[in-house]
Amino acid sequence: MRVLFVFGTRPEAIKLAPLIHILRQQSSFEVRVCSTAQHREMSDQVVRFFGISLDYDLDLMRPDQSLFQLTARLFGALEGVIQESDPDMVIVQGDTTTALVAAMAGFYAQKRVVHVEAGLRSQDKFSPFPEEINRRLISHIADCHFVPTAQARQNLAAEGIREHVWVVGNTVIDALLLASSLVEHDDKLYQKFQDIDFQKRVLLVTAHRRENLGEPLEEICLALRDLIEQFDDVEIAFPVHPNPRVKATVFRILRGMPRVHLLPPLAYPEFVWLMKRAYLIMTDSGGVQEEAPSLGKPVLVLREVTERVEGIEAGVARLVGTSRERIVAEAQRLLEDSSFYAQMAKTRNPYGDGRSCVKIKRFLERECSAAF
Repeated sequence: MRVLFVFGTRPEAIKLAPLIHILRQQSSFEVRVCSTAQHREMSDQVVRFFGISLDYDLDLMRPDQSLFQLTARLFGALEGVIQESDPDMVIVQGDTTTALVAAMAGFYAQKRVVHVEAGLRSQDKFSPFPEEINRRLISHIADCHFVPTAQARQNLAAEGIREHVWVVGNTVIDALLLASSLVEHDDKLYQKFQDIDFQKRVLLVTAHRRENLGEPLEEICLALRDLIEQFDDVEIAFPVHPNPRVKATVFRILRGMPRVHLLPPLAYPEFVWLMKRAYLIMTDSGGVQEEAPSLGKPVLVLREVTERVEGIEAGVARLVGTSRERIVAEAQRLLEDSSFYAQMAKTRNPYGDGRSCVKIKRFLERECSAAF
């Protein structure tokens, strides 16, 4: 069976890497891998770390390109890739512009489209933007849907998608557990973060989403400043996204603050190492919401809505929005109430046990391929 993987961003590469490795080990699969390089440097780090060999590198990243420009260039480039590789299946992950266009390209070529991490919904088409609409459209294109949770399956059923839907957990947990074992005793990483005092409680922060640019990000940064002023035993580690609007806001408010470490974008193994040593994680990232509970780290979600409601319902994450006062109050509770912290830290991760890729392989071999 000829399979074409297409990804373009770091989260896609992380979540597909263990599945690519598993399928490449099977003689029944002929695997081809295409990177669009929608995010060049950040996806390249993951490709190197996991040892993924690329068959196609489209190198489509351009400074400040719009969604219009990116989408048009993706269509033009992927046509040739699909024609040359002639896959039986095109596998996409998540909800990026790369994933949407690859699914559409597969459909145009009348290939089977497989969607990994299907069924996530925020029910707000502008948050996250453009991801919410991307994933809705992919769901109505795809032939096979691998959903992380029962809630995601219900989301698809509500849209009339009930066939060839399988609950397998999230492949990000597979990738996380593999990466965690690889970086545990890496002395080079200790040196990289030597300025951070890990005897104190480290708050690991990420914030970069489009809907948080401007005033919401300012509120997040002001909340972090309040927390540093209130808690002497807290350090903040904040890998700053390369988006110029993110950098401008974060550096204006937080640069020079004691115990605030504004870090450059981190490679995936570096970020995993830091997550393992953080006391608390504050993020607007979807993937981090899924990963952190497997490491026993409570998560404060810096968004007004989230498509990852299972973590909220399970109690491993709390949706706190972007209000300065709310963020400070929720972080204070976790810093001051040890029983509440322990309750969040010890709750089982609803996103899987690290065997999602094995389950997907079995379905691809058995159910999915036989269904067409």
